[in-house]
Amino acid sequence: MLGSEEFVQGFKLAGVRKVYSCKESALAERLVEVLADKGIGVLIMRDSWLMGLPQGTRARLRASVRPVLITLGGAEEDLRDKVRRAIGIDLFKGR
Repeated sequence: MLGSEEFVQGFKLAGVRKVYSCKESALAERLVEVLADKGIGVLIMRDSWLMGLPQGTRARLRASVRPVLITLGGAEEDLRDKVRRAIGIDLFKGR
């Protein structure tokens, strides 16, 4: 989880253990730290913040196998569809 303090607060309350907060202006520097953490398997961030990164960085994140990138906001689709697209399977199937 990477975002503003307001954005990550709900995830903290839900029990997400690795939460990184920063101002949008410091995103690139904080992202380097987050990507260096081998314990992160899924990276959640705002779509608008992703779009503010350089094209090469965006392409690298989108193609990354670990961590899997899930963005919130932007195009209207639910989290289930984003997870299915990111990892290739439907984790909620059969529930």
